[in-house]
Amino acid sequence: MKNRLLSLCAIVTVVIATFVGAASLNEGRSSAVTFTKDVAPILYKNCAECHRPTGVAPMALLNYKEVRPWAKSIKERVVDRSMPPWFADPKHGEFSNNPSLSQSEINAITAWVDAGAPKGDDKDLPPAPKFTEGWAIGEPDLVLSMKEEYSVPADGVVPYLYFRIPTNFTEDRWVQAVEIKPGDQRVVHHVIATLEDARRNRAGSLGGITPNKRAIISPPGSARLVKAGAVIVLQMHYTTVGVATKDRTSVGLIFAKEKPKIVLGGGNAMNTRFVIPAGAANHEVRASKTFEEDTYLYSMMPHMHVRGKDFTYTAVYPDGRSEIVLHVPKYNFDWQLDYELKKPLFLPKGTRLDCVAHFDNSARNKFNPDPTKDVRWGDQTWEEMMIGWYTTVRSLDPAVKVDAASSSR
Repeated sequence: MKNRLLSLCAIVTVVIATFVGAASLNEGRSSAVTFTKDVAPILYKNCAECHRPTGVAPMALLNYKEVRPWAKSIKERVVDRSMPPWFADPKHGEFSNNPSLSQSEINAITAWVDAGAPKGDDKDLPPAPKFTEGWAIGEPDLVLSMKEEYSVPADGVVPYLYFRIPTNFTEDRWVQAVEIKPGDQRVVHHVIATLEDARRNRAGSLGGITPNKRAIISPPGSARLVKAGAVIVLQMHYTTVGVATKDRTSVGLIFAKEKPKIVLGGGNAMNTRFVIPAGAANHEVRASKTFEEDTYLYSMMPHMHVRGKDFTYTAVYPDGRSEIVLHVPKYNFDWQLDYELKKPLFLPKGTRLDCVAHFDNSARNKFNPDPTKDVRWGDQTWEEMMIGWYTTVRSLDPAVKVDAASSSR
């Protein structure tokens, strides 16, 4: 009898253990990190804008089949925070377009890869983001193109070229979004679009594009003014790629539906008279801009070439106070980002915006074309530039607070 009871207890113990183990296994499976439930939402929110078939990134990351081969590489790039690209020092300023992943998002991707990158249940997959085919800003209200194609040679150096595109506007127009679309993206390094009036006087700016940026989208309630009869002037920087090709770049415009309450402007602090000595590892170049009226600073975009090392914007106020508003400790020529302040910064009349850049012209800089030569200002990549671009906002309606402006992206 005693032996029977012991046997029965043993059987019950095994059964209970089996159920507990099965429950634990199911719980583990339900809480496991998967692509459909955990990783896809992160990629859709932070990566898909570039990583899609017509985006600027080299591969699409919109579905499991596309993502799975890159799983280990994705983990490496998010852990070292080189992706998504963002170079602002977090100690200075808050930015509305900061795409950086949170630590919990990085942990989720890491856990997914370490678990073998499981797909998960299709029913957990959120809807993929939708993009207008061919246009980052959506379908433009108007597309204006270069009058003729330009033939880009297979090799050699192409100097900066300027192409004029008449708008033929018979009245002033307010532009809410701009996209500059190259005909052959392989050979268009960057484009800067400015506005001229009928007398060829500078009449404003539409913005520019770099290899990672095609669209210029104004914050909600704001727009840029394009006057009647204005001409768009495209400054084109072509780079040869080993085969001859043709380019006909276009400009897509979306108009504001009504007169905006906030208008965008801007300018730069620029130094063109520097000489970076051969071998210098930390050469400093400075430029400043003093504002002659009350101004709200909206965004900043530092620009250097391959010797660029770091860049800092500092606001020096009339009362003597100063604050760093943007510090980029590791400048990256391949990712020339526009840093949009979460809250526009009021700069009273007399405020000076100091820009300080450092350049590495030494052999330690692996991107340096020739550390044995002094370097001066020049258009081409192997020369250098020092420009502190900035965008400002001002209110057209006294009842509207400019410091409430924020990016739509």
